[in-house]
Amino acid sequence: MTKLPPYVTDCIDSDALRASLTALTLETDGDGSSTKIRAEVLKLLKTALAEARADVKRRFEADNDGTLCTQRLSHIQDEIIRVIYDFAVAHVFRSINRSSAERMALVAVGGYGRGMLAPFSDVDILCLLPYKQTAWGETINEYLLYMLWDLGLKVGHATRNLDECVRLAKSDLTIRTAVLEARFIWGEESLFDELVERFDVEVAAKSGSEYIGAKLAERDSRHVRQGQSRYLVEPNVKEGKGGLRDLHTLFWIAKYFYRVRSAAELPKLGVFSRREYNLFKKAESFLWAVRCHLHFLSGRAEERLSFAVQPEIASRLGYTSHAGLKDVERFMKHYFLMAKHVGDLTRIFCAGLEDKHVKTTPPLSRLFNTIRRRRRKVAQSGDFVIDNDRITVADDEVFARDPVNILRIFQLADRYDVAFHPDALTLLTRSLKLIDTKLRESEEANQLFVDVLTSRNDPETVLRRMNETGVLGRFVPDFGKIVAMMQFNMYHHYTVDEHLLRAIGMLSEIEKGEVPHDLGLATELMNNLPSRKVLYLAVLLHDIAKGRPEDHSLAGMKIARRIGPRFGFTQAETETVAWLVEHHLLMSMVAQSRDLGDRKTINDFANIVQSPVRLQMLLILTIADITAVGPGVWNAWKGQLLRTLYYETESVVAGGFSHISRDQRVAAARAELGNALEGWTKPEIEAYAERHYPAYWLRIDLNRKIEHAELIRAADRAGTKLATTSTCHEAEGVTEVTVFAPDHPRVLSTIAGACTVAGANIVDAQVFTTSDGFALDTIFIRRAFDTDEDEDRRAERIRTIIEQTLKGEEELPKRIAAAVESRSSRVKAFRLATEVLVNNYSSDHFTVIEVSGLDRPGLLYDLTREMSDLRLDIGSAHIATFGERAVDVFYVTDLTNGKITNGSRQAAIRRRLTRAFEGTGEDDEAKDERAAVA
Repeated sequence: MTKLPPYVTDCIDSDALRASLTALTLETDGDGSSTKIRAEVLKLLKTALAEARADVKRRFEADNDGTLCTQRLSHIQDEIIRVIYDFAVAHVFRSINRSSAERMALVAVGGYGRGMLAPFSDVDILCLLPYKQTAWGETINEYLLYMLWDLGLKVGHATRNLDECVRLAKSDLTIRTAVLEARFIWGEESLFDELVERFDVEVAAKSGSEYIGAKLAERDSRHVRQGQSRYLVEPNVKEGKGGLRDLHTLFWIAKYFYRVRSAAELPKLGVFSRREYNLFKKAESFLWAVRCHLHFLSGRAEERLSFAVQPEIASRLGYTSHAGLKDVERFMKHYFLMAKHVGDLTRIFCAGLEDKHVKTTPPLSRLFNTIRRRRRKVAQSGDFVIDNDRITVADDEVFARDPVNILRIFQLADRYDVAFHPDALTLLTRSLKLIDTKLRESEEANQLFVDVLTSRNDPETVLRRMNETGVLGRFVPDFGKIVAMMQFNMYHHYTVDEHLLRAIGMLSEIEKGEVPHDLGLATELMNNLPSRKVLYLAVLLHDIAKGRPEDHSLAGMKIARRIGPRFGFTQAETETVAWLVEHHLLMSMVAQSRDLGDRKTINDFANIVQSPVRLQMLLILTIADITAVGPGVWNAWKGQLLRTLYYETESVVAGGFSHISRDQRVAAARAELGNALEGWTKPEIEAYAERHYPAYWLRIDLNRKIEHAELIRAADRAGTKLATTSTCHEAEGVTEVTVFAPDHPRVLSTIAGACTVAGANIVDAQVFTTSDGFALDTIFIRRAFDTDEDEDRRAERIRTIIEQTLKGEEELPKRIAAAVESRSSRVKAFRLATEVLVNNYSSDHFTVIEVSGLDRPGLLYDLTREMSDLRLDIGSAHIATFGERAVDVFYVTDLTNGKITNGSRQAAIRRRLTRAFEGTGEDDEAKDERAAVA
């Protein structure tokens, strides 16, 4: 049994605890079997366990040493188990002459077997027997387990004899790993020693390749379940890519194949260098510290590092705001750098296994069978060879001999469409110091980089390998600053560098036409651009200045102007890249938050764009940017808005000429719908078409137009003035609810309130009125269920509540207050200032009110109700959420259809909407304002 250092074992005094338990039996001649004594025993154990764990928690909060914390918790658990076992044997089930079968060894398995126990993790125990179970062993085992359960511990347990352990380890990978990590706690140590010996000889010695293949396949499956990328902004510390389980997998394989007992032995075997082993320990210690804080803070075995806890853990670990980054962003950047290090170590480790001929296939298609090794030289360079369809170095001096080779290997991998050999990636990681100013200024090196960036093959994959090895961040230092950088918001799903690489991948797919039908315009425009490389560089750089005090669009523009000439771009090309980076958010903002049927919106946007080519590039860049943000962020609606803005602006920047004029597009849309409507007569189609204004025809896609037409027609035939419908969109992660009802100032407010009552989170909304006085409002709510059947039932319930409220059958205010009060929200972790802007220059006919700030349940209801009370007529509403940020824009007039020009009235609107946004209620001033308006 391993002897632990005093700073681990001094957290519990097991000798004193034993003495206290024994003292309870003095009056019963050492017999501790009574119910009364058991209750006293449990009380003493609870006190000892609580005090010891509290002491460990205090020490951990002082030193932030996660590894030491887990070792101390594991030791406390060991001592509790030993004390209970000894008390049971000596005082509860006393046996003078036990047979050879009446023996057992208590063995820790799983994470507990490593001698590292997270604060709220399960305690996994194996009761190891020599033969079959005996009555004595059963009673001891039962007493131990019930005592542990009564202590409030989550115990995973198994009782097996030696033969069963070996037999099951051969057939079950989970049990094999459990035995691999087994650690003796107490009882008959010779039994445990026999288990280890038999496991080594009968199981491990004969199945090294099989076990390694299975564990790596298991790891890959786990990564898929957890979201594949190690750069998800709410990572799973235990199971996610780059998390603790990946480190554990490395150690399991090392222990199994190399027969080591600790990771410290790996440098001696040449698997890791001393620096890499230190990195292993550093990553492990950091991840354990994060996990322990996560458990203590949550009060349970929580493994997901959610937005709600990230700021507090950052504070506990001592991070502070610096150089434009919040404390939480600096903490998460460190986290993702550690996750990247785990990936580096995995790659290095797998390379070592491959040298041993244990792992013998490319990582992208892992097959664990032996294949014949084939090596051939690369035609353009004697420094590289193709080994089993993977590029690698001819010798270990390739990069030192010519540092340009650091870029050349990526360009060759792209040209020949081959994967990277782990040996080459490992050598690249170890050669980063060769990337200096001279290499960065090398014309050849920069041209090789541009070749990779603008490749027609798979630039995303090659750039990702470049980033994972650290080459990209060293060769482009501005990119290095955003590697592993997290933006503390709910909108972006990935770190900044991962977002940029995914955007490059999306741009490549657009160029190849490997995109859905609604992105066909982007592909058409991309293939007719005068300079595709300008767009690739703009996409790579558009967020490169994130995390700086200056606005990242302006700072990024400056970086683009500096870096363009280095990459061989002309002055004109560089200026275009800089313009695209500066304005990369503009088109999305205008499309989603402005009325595209208002000519001033189009003219103002065109004045900024000025050039048809810039308009084309900006559209493609915007699409690549949005789609790379994360799953479900892009949807067909946003695509339709962007296409509408593009077509509306194209005629202006082209000098008044457009391939398709506005009137032609309206007519074409009407004709398209007419052709798609089955069973409609021509007079019906014409009459229906007259009910919609031009903006409707330009902003809604065909499928929705058809659904709207059928909904309205059915309502007309039924003689009802109220109808609803819903559609689930699994790919976008939203459910669409459409409401057709008589128009009045509170329609949108009522719909929003009904959704709040139903627990539905509105992520987008589109509002139209018809020429005959009806409202046609469409809202998108965040999906709640995985299956369409469940989501359909939920949508039907929401529609029922909407209909009841519009009919006046529901009292919203009280129900909304109760719903908001009972609903917790992820946005509580965020702090955003509320901003209300009122302007008369964005539209010729409307006053534009833009409100933004922290999203919350019931927000849209409160805003629209307040506007109704302010006697504002909403001409159009543009509702958008960007993670935790709500940005709602309303085009309004007063009741005489005029703009709001009075300064005091505008000030009152700002005050009232600010209070409504923040949910602070009314003060006396607000009540006076309401009375004055009334």
